[in-house]
Amino acid sequence: MRVLAAMSGGVDSAVAAARAVDAGHEVVGVHLALSTAPGALRTGSRGCCSREDADDARRAADVLGIPFYIWDFADKFKDDVIDEFVEAYAAGQTPNPCLTCNEKIKFSALAEKALALGFDALATGHYARLADGELRRAVDDDKDQSYVLAVLTREQLSRAMFPVGDTSKPQIREEAARRGLSVAAKPDSHDICFIPTGDTRAFLGARIGVRPGAVVDADSGERLADHEGVHGFTIGQRKGLGIDAPAADGRPRYVTDIDPESGTVTVGSAENLQVSSISATKAVWTSGQQPSGPLECVVQVRAHGGLAQAVATPTTRDGQPGIDIELREPLTGVARGQAAVLYLPDAERGDLVVGSGRIVGTSHVRRGDEVAAGAPSGSH
Repeated sequence: MRVLAAMSGGVDSAVAAARAVDAGHEVVGVHLALSTAPGALRTGSRGCCSREDADDARRAADVLGIPFYIWDFADKFKDDVIDEFVEAYAAGQTPNPCLTCNEKIKFSALAEKALALGFDALATGHYARLADGELRRAVDDDKDQSYVLAVLTREQLSRAMFPVGDTSKPQIREEAARRGLSVAAKPDSHDICFIPTGDTRAFLGARIGVRPGAVVDADSGERLADHEGVHGFTIGQRKGLGIDAPAADGRPRYVTDIDPESGTVTVGSAENLQVSSISATKAVWTSGQQPSGPLECVVQVRAHGGLAQAVATPTTRDGQPGIDIELREPLTGVARGQAAVLYLPDAERGDLVVGSGRIVGTSHVRRGDEVAAGAPSGSH
């Protein structure tokens, strides 16, 4: 097969490309230029998509003896990922930009260009597994990225390759060193790639501006503080609330609700965070087949963590396929704008991804009313 290997400049994509070569495929490496003004250097694990990353990808391709190109996707990345990220935060949501990038850039725009040029498949360094066209969790639970790939359709998955998903990260680094790849010890990027400083609040503030509102108590409705914009808060956030005094009972306060229309940020106790059901839209069924009725599954609501036993029922919401999810156990930090990904447990072959949807609402255990959730704890 003719395989296009997406090479970010990191160790995972370099080894993925190497394994595609070993498998006998005709491999061409490509690095995506996603910034209109890429920085010269990364700072440890801060950011990616720098000129240093492009150079690292080129060196890896040279070691592997494969052709290498840089394709400019900066404008599309800005329109489809960065602008959507900013708009979602301004609307009180918490998007996952990696998920959006997979959905609209890597496995859509990039894959379509690859097919137009005669490639049969796109190989990436994502930690996930494909078996008979089915998306499954990676062997390395700590690095598993099936969550951010769950927006892919059956057709997109049929043209994807994830060569490193059956191996742990330490073994990938060892393999890279054996192959003479200079990126073997390169730090992973942990921050949002287009915010290399790691300061998401400052990034958003510079683009959204000041939109003042109030921080109010969930129980009494008392105005506790003023703020400069809902984009500075996340569901489950405990610090940086701008509140001078603790709650009357001495317990910590957390952000429990965000209303972008009024600019109101509601804070309350940890109990106010517990969610019993989730509503999602833009449903994608990775098998290509929508379940005929309620499905017993495990739902995951954050890229790392936030799992619970659940019953998911296909539905239609705002003219789009959606999912209603009843939780068998409460979850906290459930954010509107994030993905709810459904899994079927399989100890032998890795949990199977059934489908996903974008979270648009939740029902709380304590109050039981439908609310718009904001963002998960620790998202910035």
